[in-house]
Amino acid sequence: MLTLYSSQSSGNCYKVRLLLHQLGCDVTIKEMDVVAGDCQTDEFKAINPMGQVPALVLDEGMVLAQSNAILLHFADETQYMAMDYFDKSLTYQWLFWEQYSHETAIAVARYSMHYLGNSEADDPRLSELWEKGYRALDVMEKHLSDQDFFVGNRYSIVDIALFAYTHVADEGGFDLSGYPKVQAWLDRIKAQPRWKPMGEI
Repeated sequence: MLTLYSSQSSGNCYKVRLLLHQLGCDVTIKEMDVVAGDCQTDEFKAINPMGQVPALVLDEGMVLAQSNAILLHFADETQYMAMDYFDKSLTYQWLFWEQYSHETAIAVARYSMHYLGNSEADDPRLSELWEKGYRALDVMEKHLSDQDFFVGNRYSIVDIALFAYTHVADEGGFDLSGYPKVQAWLDRIKAQPRWKPMGEI
């Protein structure tokens, strides 16, 4: 059986839980308190030296970390991975962009405000994070202006990856009211078979 070390409120962990749930995988979930430092213990670092969740122990005992790497591993040759050769390259493009330009702004602002209780006065990074996050949302809004999903115009792991933190962006101080295409896309994700919200997987 798969064993997933996860934090229930983490978007990166939610991505993995959602895909595995939609694939019907049998998973044991071990909850980690990131704020309390569970990921920095010697015991956990023996499993994942990176000291981060998600970390997935495969049936064979091998460990796979980094959310988008796990998505790619399990989506391969399923309906959640692009089949077209070029669309596969676009999948990598969007997943790299999500981790570099999207998650690093929207997720970080959310963590600071929602979990640490910071205001802009407490965390001077927030104004810069909001600026960067809105640039990412602008990219998404433009891309969704003429298609329903991000790659091949069908639901895939790219949508799962981008949904994870976009749908809770308000917890990081972002206002999505000016992004109607993004909001419609969020609703399409929630209408997918076997979709469940973050707190229910």
